[in-house]
Amino acid sequence: MKQVAKFIAYLLCYAFYPISYLFPRTDKILVFGSYRGAFNDNTKYLFLYANEHITDRKVVWISTKQSTVKHIRSLGYEAYSVMSLKGLWYALRGKYWFVNSYSSDIAFCLAGRAKIVNLWHGVPMKAIEFGITKGDLAKRYVQRDIRDTFFHPAPFRRPDYMVSTTDFFDGVFSQSFRISKKQCIQTGCPRNMLLNKPLAEVEAFIQRYESEATKQLVAHIQQYDTVLVYMPTWRDSQRECFANGFDLNALNACVAAQNACVLMKPHANTIIDKSVEYSNLIFLDGNVDMYCILPYTHVLITDYSSILYDYILMPEKHVILFHYDFEEYVNSREFIFDIQDNIVGRKVYTFDELLEVITNADYSISQNDLQRILTKFWGKTTEIDSCHSILENLKFIS
Repeated sequence: MKQVAKFIAYLLCYAFYPISYLFPRTDKILVFGSYRGAFNDNTKYLFLYANEHITDRKVVWISTKQSTVKHIRSLGYEAYSVMSLKGLWYALRGKYWFVNSYSSDIAFCLAGRAKIVNLWHGVPMKAIEFGITKGDLAKRYVQRDIRDTFFHPAPFRRPDYMVSTTDFFDGVFSQSFRISKKQCIQTGCPRNMLLNKPLAEVEAFIQRYESEATKQLVAHIQQYDTVLVYMPTWRDSQRECFANGFDLNALNACVAAQNACVLMKPHANTIIDKSVEYSNLIFLDGNVDMYCILPYTHVLITDYSSILYDYILMPEKHVILFHYDFEEYVNSREFIFDIQDNIVGRKVYTFDELLEVITNADYSISQNDLQRILTKFWGKTTEIDSCHSILENLKFIS
């Protein structure tokens, strides 16, 4: 029954999509949204910046979640449910749509004639979209499986603009989204705006914009000498987060002995067993915005996640690369480059090695490799204000 209802909903979506082309659009309305109706990632930070710096245009957030709408309104900004009259109106009239993934971040069926500005969600490490040639997603992008394509139409709507960082990633994005390199604008990622700010400025941002839960979390972790954050990537074959000998009790004991804690932040699609509590392991919701929290951390533990490239933008921080399934993972996924030559961090391959590195605080890496990767992945965008640059490129501010 649920599948029938879903099918009917998508039929209605396809029916309305051509109608959305009939509405005249104006560049005086800028529309923002994010994946699954959340208020997060690059569009969140650009939305906040736009509201503070643009005075001659209406800046609105459209969401499928009423909780998101309520939170944004509590900040003093305009936000509407996509199914409300005002939400529908602004979505159909706004000429520029700012999204983190696809037009479905707002509503695919309302996107006719809108200019899609895709901020994406970080610089990619693995093949994305039409760059994918194998695995489950190849059904959508290569084989054009009818059922898969029917229920995922948004990726086939090409963006009009794509936020990028360097010439290398212009090439990656243009191939992956089937657009011209001229449609890529090298600005960096708005979500990184806090990573090099003084903690006093980060604290002011949190007090102004974040939830009580985030405020309490940040206050709590400042009691520790060291704050580590564990952010593994999504694995297609593994919805459970802690496998392959990952001993949470041992990790908890290890960091507790050093007056340290670990923020456990798995991928949003990962299943977490929260029935057991640990004194020094803090499990975070999969959808929590980490970018105002990362400045308060000292060590990132990750594997093949592009969070690595954001984290190294912060000086004096450390990275542990926990590659317990390196051969298996590398052979099952498509990387856009030689993975070994394009990552930087203290590499470990077993859980015991991980504990040893944490215990000895042995995070040494090649500074030459660090600078090489910073240049390749971020180029000159480290020197500019990403939010200002995006809006300036689109001629909304000067």
